[in-house]
Amino acid sequence: MRVWFITGASRGFGALIAETALKSGDAVVATARDPKVVIRRLGARDRLLATRLDVTSEAEAHEAAGQAVKMFGRIDILVNNAGYGLLGAIEEASSAETAKLFDTNVFGLLGVTRAVLPHMRRRLAPATSSTSRRSAVIRVTPAGASMARPNSPSKASAKH
Repeated sequence: MRVWFITGASRGFGALIAETALKSGDAVVATARDPKVVIRRLGARDRLLATRLDVTSEAEAHEAAGQAVKMFGRIDILVNNAGYGLLGAIEEASSAETAKLFDTNVFGLLGVTRAVLPHMRRRLAPATSSTSRRSAVIRVTPAGASMARPNSPSKASAKH
């Protein structure tokens, strides 16, 4: 059984990844700004911890990572999925809108990764011969983020 830590798990790819992991017998820490939405979508299960996480709060990221380790003993896979797009030409987006986008899509991802990696590293060193040492950090990004489009240059720079 692997333990997944998934941000933005209330809908979209995050919810689909969580569903797939649960169906395969893995444990899932499904984070969202409103964990009740996760429970409504995935149902209450022994292998599911739905917890609050606004990725713009590094303190919440550390709290969620601590809850994950307390419940499941480790984190094997981090899926940085939370994020959003800002459509419009570069001159149409205000500095505040662009800063909020980067706070979520760039600095939020970094904060969550900083909160989770120490737990993953502790698990990796030193492993006994009977424990798997595999782990992964995954960043979900839309295909459109690989190249700036006229209506989404901020999104492309924040998610690429």
